[in-house]
Amino acid sequence: MTVETISSILSGPGDGGAGGHPTRRRRRRSGTLIAGAVIVGIVLLAAAFAPLVATHDPIVQDLTAGLQPPSAAHWLGTDQLGRDIWSRIVYAARTDLRVGVLAVATPAVLGIALGLLAGYFGGWTDRIASYLVDTNLAFPFYVIVLAMVTLLGTGEGAIYLTFALVAWVNYTRVVGVVTAGFARENWVLAARGGGLGHVRVMVRHVLPNALPQIVVLVVNDIVFVILAVVTLSYLGLGIQPPTPDWGGMISDGQAFLTSRPWISLAPGAALFVTAVGFSLLADGIADVLRDER
Repeated sequence: MTVETISSILSGPGDGGAGGHPTRRRRRRSGTLIAGAVIVGIVLLAAAFAPLVATHDPIVQDLTAGLQPPSAAHWLGTDQLGRDIWSRIVYAARTDLRVGVLAVATPAVLGIALGLLAGYFGGWTDRIASYLVDTNLAFPFYVIVLAMVTLLGTGEGAIYLTFALVAWVNYTRVVGVVTAGFARENWVLAARGGGLGHVRVMVRHVLPNALPQIVVLVVNDIVFVILAVVTLSYLGLGIQPPTPDWGGMISDGQAFLTSRPWISLAPGAALFVTAVGFSLLADGIADVLRDER
């Protein structure tokens, strides 16, 4: 019995020898994936345990303590109303992450369903989907969002409805193209020939194979939606006071940018770190899924 054989037995099935399976080695070495997962994990934990992480009530005002610099009592200082900036950033993370995830959910489901139908059946179904996509893409995204929010009003409900109406396009395009390619594969034709219904073929066979692209798209879309929500809040059209929100905090500190820069810079840094974390996570997931294919 050779040394290589003993090493293979000790490593166990599927480990690829002492060095491990090549995909597992690449995953362990994926600094992008690890960095993104760590950053996003820290942000999610801070948001989930905001009552424990925050040092003050985020909406309580203390006008006698307004515009204080960072100190032991207020780690990132206070705003013009005497509210603790650190506590507001932590609670704003909870708000913006919640809105970002929920605002992606509905358009993702709608876009995936329409993309599956268009790519699988083709023909008039694909033409209708393409017409809807092209019509949506004819207008700049932010122009549509601003128009919809203006018509529907401000607040979380309007944000969810607005993104449900305009953010499904990328999912339809990506899933439609991927599904159209799968629809001509032999394993799909065999499933049809075996008597399986169209819905079962799409849900049980086509959709799982499209999940890698969908997962990456969803993670990237969460970043995009969070940035859009923060932009709307900065303009006064998103999350409304007194609910903490990064966009509103940046807007509140704009008047004090030269004298009290921490009021705007602190929530801006939180937004930047969160966006970088999700972007790294999406890139890392894409690399791993690409290696596994």
